[in-house]
Amino acid sequence: MEEVVLRMEELMFPSIADVSVVSVDVSNETIRVEARSTTTGSACSGCGNWSIRVHSSYLRFPVDVPSAGRRVVLCLRVRRFACPVAACGRRTFVEQMPGLTRKYGRWTERLRSTLAAVGLALAGRAGARMAGVFGVSVSSSTVLRLVEALPEPDLPAPRVVGVDEYATCKGRHYGTVLVDVETRRPVDLLPDREASSLAAWLAKRPGIEVVCRDRAPFFAEGATVGAPQTVQVADRWHLWHNLSEAAERCVADHRGCLRGTAPGPSQQVKEPEEPAAPLARRGPPATGSPTGPVGQITRIRTSLRHVSGVPRPTEYAQAHRDGDGSTHCLLAATTGR
Repeated sequence: MEEVVLRMEELMFPSIADVSVVSVDVSNETIRVEARSTTTGSACSGCGNWSIRVHSSYLRFPVDVPSAGRRVVLCLRVRRFACPVAACGRRTFVEQMPGLTRKYGRWTERLRSTLAAVGLALAGRAGARMAGVFGVSVSSSTVLRLVEALPEPDLPAPRVVGVDEYATCKGRHYGTVLVDVETRRPVDLLPDREASSLAAWLAKRPGIEVVCRDRAPFFAEGATVGAPQTVQVADRWHLWHNLSEAAERCVADHRGCLRGTAPGPSQQVKEPEEPAAPLARRGPPATGSPTGPVGQITRIRTSLRHVSGVPRPTEYAQAHRDGDGSTHCLLAATTGR
């Protein structure tokens, strides 16, 4: 039995010292582990003095990381000690097991770190759903709170910084996001998009060599004032965007050149005439006939639809009012006048 208990201590608390497993109770859904601390005393949380005088004890039930699909609950016997310093404002205090519990904590440190890692990967709602898959009931706001409680990582100073704006309230409130272009990770968020804020941020980081930005004037001014030694470049997206805008303006400016390539009514290729029919069969062409006036107008309009920048029907009417002879003839033939 002692070998089993020692084995359980190695499995449950591999990196936690001074913790002894008393018993293990396994059911269909829960694994209950009873443990206690083996230290003779604890340090006061108020003054830091060591105390071995036990005042009382009680049970704590922190939830641990699930094991084999079962929920793991620790039953910890913790002791309350009396502070030996009379001047200390804290008369009694409860011992904490480093790496296992914290003050007012309902989870073990291992479970907290696991949920925080899930929150970093999946954020709030998706992280809460994933936690429910491995047997931990938690809300999305709790997952986000665990992520916010994590310490800021120590990142190396970026060499190439990307600067752009983001909206906290679209159309009203904007801020500035700074990204490490080489690692593609966000570095910092500024509460506004003023040139002075960007300049102050860049002035504190002299190791920046390149600033990648868009065409916003306040970003250009901030980069020039805060880091004059840097090289300012445009990012790839804005390069393609500027190129497409220039091409669009060029095509719009030369739209008149495209109109000259559109075939007019007088430039239509004449179709070979059919052999003359007997006089008895001759008569006015049918209204919908492809060789009649309506058919000619239809062919002209169909050919013009495939040419970009050609005159529209309203422009034909304007040409008729201005005295365009070919259009007048076609309209006259259609109406029979």
